[in-house]
Amino acid sequence: MSLLIRRARPEEAGLVLSFVRELAEYENLSHELEVTEQMIAQALFGENPRLFCDIAEWGGEPAGFAVWFINFSTFSGRHGIYLEDLFVRPAFRRNGIGKALLNHLAKECVANGWSRLQWAVLDWNTPSIEFYKSLGAVLMDEWTVCRVTGAALARLAQGAS
Repeated sequence: MSLLIRRARPEEAGLVLSFVRELAEYENLSHELEVTEQMIAQALFGENPRLFCDIAEWGGEPAGFAVWFINFSTFSGRHGIYLEDLFVRPAFRRNGIGKALLNHLAKECVANGWSRLQWAVLDWNTPSIEFYKSLGAVLMDEWTVCRVTGAALARLAQGAS
């Protein structure tokens, strides 16, 4: 079988959404999904997109995806990639597709002179954690991810606590 990694095309917003849904199911987070196909199309293919998606095809079939955006490190003074989602469909796992997607993103960083490739992983996802460590990823346990959403976001925007 052959592997091809390519940028998602505008007519594939539905495919990207299907990958997002499958990832949410895997992570037991389907209840958090609010995204629509139109939202994905706008984010990836609208005017001035700030989000990117690479599709991995195995033997011509969509097997996985990586959704990412450009971030910036004030410490290094350079941009990098923040990998929002990485997912390989179960039927295609153990073919090196996840590693190939990460290699692809690492090459993007190196080619652009960017300083890092960064992502988060759920603490219960031991297979992924071990896989990432095997590639040289360092788990940054001293950092805690913070998030403000919903009503708390609205209150913060209004200056309330």
